Amino acid sequence: MAPLRVLCVHGYRQNRTSFREKTGALRKLLKKQVELVYLSAPHCVRQAGGEGEAPEEENKGPGGDEDSRGWWFSDVRALSFSAQQQCEESLGLDGSVAAVREAVKNEGPFDGILGFSQGAAFVAMLCWRQEQQLEPDFNFRFSILVAGFRSACEEHKKFYSPPLQIPSMHVFGLEDRVIPDSMSRELLPSFRDPQVLTHPGGHFVPAASAHRQAYTDFLKRFQ
Repeated sequence: MAPLRVLCVHGYRQNRTSFREKTGALRKLLKKQVELVYLSAPHCVRQAGGEGEAPEEENKGPGGDEDSRGWWFSDVRALSFSAQQQCEESLGLDGSVAAVREAVKNEGPFDGILGFSQGAAFVAMLCWRQEQQLEPDFNFRFSILVAGFRSACEEHKKFYSPPLQIPSMHVFGLEDRVIPDSMSRELLPSFRDPQVLTHPGGHFVPAASAHRQAYTDFLKRFQ
């Protein structure tokens, strides 16, 4: 049985290389079931330290800080992002959708899509575009959102109604200090019949043996 091909969408201040490193345990855990394909966001992020900017992701290791990327900016002047920042408009989302469109054309097809943190919030938007038939090349059959959240940007409200029909698995840590589990729970009503996996840890993609069954039960529906 061929593995499911899953497009992986990293978090803010990460890139395809650093996210691949951070999900090594997940690849090992699910190696018989999935092939994970990684994509970098098109927008470069300034080095941390900008005034008032929340460093959403810890991002150390090869391929990390020297090439920080993001899917959109909530502060259009500072070109920064914070998941908690209320804003009327964002910057960069169209370019990021175009990057995913290009990846699907060049590296697809994909059975599913997985996102982490800002990437998970972006996955919800991509699924909305697919269901609105705005992306004829998208054909994701499932989504996995790790530490996801609803964007606080006013112009993104459209992405959260009506509830998305795509099967979804929502994974979040009860001790997450970057995206509190309450923010991830707020995203659940935007999906029909969301499957939930919680873990006792923080802001990362969980991949312990204790989590294998939950991932496997979800994925086997699509094999």
